[in-house]
Order: sequence, then C-alpha cells, then structure tokens
Amino acid sequence: MRTKREKLQYFHEYFAEWIDVYKLGAVRPITYQKYQMTLRRLVELAPTLKLSELDKRSYQLLLNDYALTHERQTTMDFHHQLKCAIMDALDEGLLKADPTRKVIIKGKAPTKKKPKFLNQHELQSLLNALTLEDEPNWDWFILLVAKTGLRFSEALALTPQDFDFEQQKIKITKTWNYKIADGGFSDTKNFSSKRILQIDPKLCVQFSDLTKNMANDELIFVKNRVFNSIVNVHLKTLCEKSGVPVISLHSLRHTHASLLIYAGVSIASIAKRLGHSSVTTTQETYLHIIQELENQDNDKITQHLAMLG
Repeated sequence: MRTKREKLQYFHEYFAEWIDVYKLGAVRPITYQKYQMTLRRLVELAPTLKLSELDKRSYQLLLNDYALTHERQTTMDFHHQLKCAIMDALDEGLLKADPTRKVIIKGKAPTKKKPKFLNQHELQSLLNALTLEDEPNWDWFILLVAKTGLRFSEALALTPQDFDFEQQKIKITKTWNYKIADGGFSDTKNFSSKRILQIDPKLCVQFSDLTKNMANDELIFVKNRVFNSIVNVHLKTLCEKSGVPVISLHSLRHTHASLLIYAGVSIASIAKRLGHSSVTTTQETYLHIIQELENQDNDKITQHLAMLG
C-alpha cells in the first residue's frame, strides 16, 4: 500500500530523487547535467502533476507541451529520460499502469540544417582563409580540428605535453568541461575516446613552434571561459569569407572523417581515430558516403568483369 507521502508526491519530485539515486556519480557530468535540464523543464511544464495522477493522457499532454518548442528528436530524448524513471516507479508499485505505452512523439518543424561536411576543395578554401598568428587563436583551433577530427572538448583540453613532436602524435586522455563557469578537466566520452592520433609533419612543426614558449601543462586554447557558440560564429565568418557552405565546428569532424573515407582509409581505422566506441557508430554516421563509394566500386567491378573472356 502506498504511503500518504507517495500519493501526494509530485512527479518532478520523484524524478529529482530518481536522478540522485540512480544517475549521480554513475554517469558523466555532462550527461548528469542533461538529466537536470530535463528536470527543470518538467517542473516548468507540470509543476502540480502528482506521480499518482500520472496516466497515459496526462503524460501525452506533457510531451505535447514540450514538443511545441522542440524538434521531434529532442522530444524523443526528453521522453526517454522520463521513461526510465517511470519504469522504476512502475516496478516499485507507485503506478498501476505504464503511461508511456504507445506514446506519440511530436515536435515542431525542424530548422534548416547546416551541411554536415565540406568537400576537399571547400575545406582547402576554408584553411586558406585562416590567419595563423604567433599566439594560439581560434584559427589555429579550427586548423587542428580539421586535420584531426577531434571533438570540441578534446581539443580544448590539449596542453603541449599531449603532443609527441618526435613521433608526430597527439595523446587524447581527457576533455575540458566548457559548460561550467570554472571549466576543468573531465574524462573522455568513452574508453575508446582515449587514443593516440598520428598527425602530419607540417601540423607537427606548426604546433611545435606555436607552443615552444608554453608550460608543458598549460592549456593551449583556454585562457578564459569558452563558449561553443563563439567559435562557431568565428567559423561562420571564415566560411562566408572563403565562399564555402557555412558549417558548424562539429561538421569539421565530419569533414575530416568523410575525406578519409573518400581517400580509401578503412572504417575500422577511422572509427579508432575518431574515438568511436564501435565501428557500427562510424558506419551509421557515414552510411551515405559508404553507399556512394560502394556504387562506384560496383561500376568498377562490372567494367572489369566485362573485359574478361
């Protein structure tokens, strides 16, 4: 039998407790922050919805309200986080039935997406527009991401001691938590993200010169608080200046990977370079490019076989 407190408990109160019990210390800080964001939206949208009153209709209305200002995929993510807590409430006997059963996920019309990557000619035009000064700046940062495929937080966390200039390699062991005011080092996205990247000789010499007067443990790019949006605005300006499609910083990572695929580098090697947890992730992300190359290979195969006998 449920206690009086359980009958009167608001859904957002249960969700807040559930986050502390099951997620605090068990997920990466950035993931925990996403749960906290979901909690804040839940309080805004359903401040008086009691857990005991949560049913299929009230839950659908909650998702519908959220979907008015979010795209379908974001609404799906919101739903998935809430559903995990709801399933535990169901197991605990706090709910009589699953309110998420056959739920309908809606969302506002998606905004126009930026291109996911540049072709080789476009990337070269972008790199030609960079102003590489004697001190680290965001142009240096963009060059590094374009040539390594590093994630934003991984590149921010780099110090001179992460470079092995003799072997022409970069060691990725950490990230920089730019989403909090004071920043700080955090773990990598997953175990596979800890990796060693080979870099080209020119980039190696450039960064050797760039960091020669820096302390080994000094952050190369972070001097004050960094916002992803600031770097993306700078990249947008460079794209417009060089006459190429406007892309995001993360799209430079996609560009790096796509050019390697077109160059014939194996998916396994690209997955390792990007720090993906599995080759499947790489295949799914770049499926359209892989299929395009397969079609080209099929043409080559049939042409070759037609020449036989």
